[in-house]
Amino acid sequence: MRRSHLLATAACATLAWAPLVANAQFAPAGSGGAPTSTVPGPGNGSSSSFEPTENTPAAKSRFSGPSPYAPQAPGVNAANLPDIGSMDPNDVPQMVPQQSANPAAGDWAAYGHDDSQMRYSPLSEITPQNADQLKVAFVYHTGSHPRPGQTNKWAAETTPIKVGDGLYMCSAQNDIMKLDPTTGKEIWRHNINEKYEAIPYTAACKGVTYFTSSQVPEGQPCHNRILEGTLDMRLIAVDAATGNLCPNFGNGGQVNLMQGMGESVPGFVSMTTPPPIVNGVVVVNHEVLDGQRRWAPSGVIRGYDAESGKFLWAWDVNRPDDHSQPTGNNHYSRGTPNSWAAMTGDNALGLVYVPTGNSASDYYSALRSDAENKVSSAVVALDVKTGSPRWVFQTVHKDVWDYDIGSQATLMDMPGPDGQPVPALIMPTKRGQTFVLDRRDGKPILPVEERPAPSPGVIPGDPRSPTQPWSTGFPALRVPDLKEKDMWGMSPIDQLFCRIKFRRANYVGEFTPPSVDKPWIEYPGYNGGSDWGSMSYDPQSGILIANWNITPMYDQLVTRKKADQLGLMPVDDPNYKPGGGGAEGNGAMDGTPYGIVVTPFWDQYTGMMCNRPPYGMITAIDMKHGQKVLWQHPLGTARANGPWGLPTGLPWEIGTPNNGGSVVTAGGLVFIAAATDNQIRAIDEHTGKVVWSAVLPGGGQANPMTYEANGHQYVAIMAGGHHFMMTPVSDQLVVYALPDHKG
Repeated sequence: MRRSHLLATAACATLAWAPLVANAQFAPAGSGGAPTSTVPGPGNGSSSSFEPTENTPAAKSRFSGPSPYAPQAPGVNAANLPDIGSMDPNDVPQMVPQQSANPAAGDWAAYGHDDSQMRYSPLSEITPQNADQLKVAFVYHTGSHPRPGQTNKWAAETTPIKVGDGLYMCSAQNDIMKLDPTTGKEIWRHNINEKYEAIPYTAACKGVTYFTSSQVPEGQPCHNRILEGTLDMRLIAVDAATGNLCPNFGNGGQVNLMQGMGESVPGFVSMTTPPPIVNGVVVVNHEVLDGQRRWAPSGVIRGYDAESGKFLWAWDVNRPDDHSQPTGNNHYSRGTPNSWAAMTGDNALGLVYVPTGNSASDYYSALRSDAENKVSSAVVALDVKTGSPRWVFQTVHKDVWDYDIGSQATLMDMPGPDGQPVPALIMPTKRGQTFVLDRRDGKPILPVEERPAPSPGVIPGDPRSPTQPWSTGFPALRVPDLKEKDMWGMSPIDQLFCRIKFRRANYVGEFTPPSVDKPWIEYPGYNGGSDWGSMSYDPQSGILIANWNITPMYDQLVTRKKADQLGLMPVDDPNYKPGGGGAEGNGAMDGTPYGIVVTPFWDQYTGMMCNRPPYGMITAIDMKHGQKVLWQHPLGTARANGPWGLPTGLPWEIGTPNNGGSVVTAGGLVFIAAATDNQIRAIDEHTGKVVWSAVLPGGGQANPMTYEANGHQYVAIMAGGHHFMMTPVSDQLVVYALPDHKG
């Protein structure tokens, strides 16, 4: 439901002894170096203050009044908030499909480079032959990091965009900055004044959106603007030249996204991804914390006018024919599947592709409506003019494994049966199954078959689907099902312990049903396969790059009585205390008969996974010649990982868990960080050889990007670290260039 990472990276702090490389049966690669450079910290800039009313999450410390946790139950909502206006969809001017954004060759104009979200750049100055000369050009400090007394929730996950003379980015707490792309000098900074209490499970801002108005004349304020969704549920628009709020957008530059959401508390719902703009419509989604309660805030998807910020439509799963914004004590349907991943817009077809999660209370499905079951863990193509689904493709039926889709869809062309290109969509999943669909109607381009799934389940009244979809025309990004003989440990005692854990659990392969009597093994785990880093695709060579995880989990449903004994309670309970059930791991699942206990499948004494390495991989697939694997090897070394959380310093590339994605360039390189060894790498796209690497000042759990300025190519990575991945947290954006091209 909410975005899922690996539960505890201490479990995945992988140790690489020499025998592991042989056991992994993959070729080692890579080496490292260390960058050194600093730049002054952030300067002063404009700011926006949000004065919430009583019912906004920024104001309420907990809910009050009667409980609204039933599908149609009334409750306190955001009716007291200033109404920034709504637009009757019938009055919307005719939307003429605009051409997909074609940024200047040296720009990186969107989260995934352009509207196709391929994460491909046509730049070619940096090549496999000279990449080993890369040096730090500049470092920029965002200023966002834990303060004394604050729990570390930081994981910036930011990918900057570059348009014209500016490098635009956001901090982990949503401050927006424009930098000089050659020096890193701060041109302006808009302080959002995000409160610590608004941080959900993670302080993260993956990026911002650039928009050029067709109504504001060129040269006037807010002709070009930067839009951002925030952790406290605001949609903000600022002038790209000055950083000042756009006064004619929403309520003085801000739209309150809690309108119609009903009761909530700070951090229960939030935005972390850049909203796409499709034919003049800003489409917003949001994450909802996992594991809290069945009647959590709604997963509604909404459209707003990009020029004015006025509300246009809503897609409320349980009220499909009502696209209006609720007023008074009404609110959107609670507990519906939310979408926390980055969405992809398609201007030509007038669609936005929404990767969905599952309904609230991830591991129990008996209370879900038929409408919810049809769109959970799916790709939903919404018509941006009406907010109605045009097609749905589901990747998991009746999901109770938290296999929500975290990846952003990539758009490309595939050859059709008549030789003509077919507009395609590539959708990776946590299962390691990748679906290639015709984006006009959602029908598979590469074969998909429904295969029998394990037994119908053992939870009374909650049967599992008899079949599940498998992408048979695309290489699976996973290893075979687990076996007892695969259990691994640092010593025979550790291995024996893991074998005992394996025998004590229910496990019949993928889609092992949840159980109460004893734990069940979930593999791939909820951070398996591909997550929010998504994939990158080179349209010239036809090579697709995917990094992925091998991280099984050890789960068990517990009775309500047992959940109470464990102190599990939802985050909006007045008695909630941190550690008593949260976004990841153990959860109260209030409103259902069960709570959930989730741990990695590990030896808890050493913090080592019970399955043998590797735990993270990178794969290159030839999409032009039968989806063949060109090369594949572990991603991540043991240098910063080891038992009991102790780094070994060993350089062996044995494969660590990874979060973050890659970029591929016309120069024949793949740039990627993501792994828990705190390194960024340049990999030869055609051979898989690591031709350069550098040690980062913090974890590189973000998607890198590359751009051109003053005729030279730069590579940027947010080395912000990740509390969940247990990598060092920093506030540094690190930018590299060849030696003669430093700013």
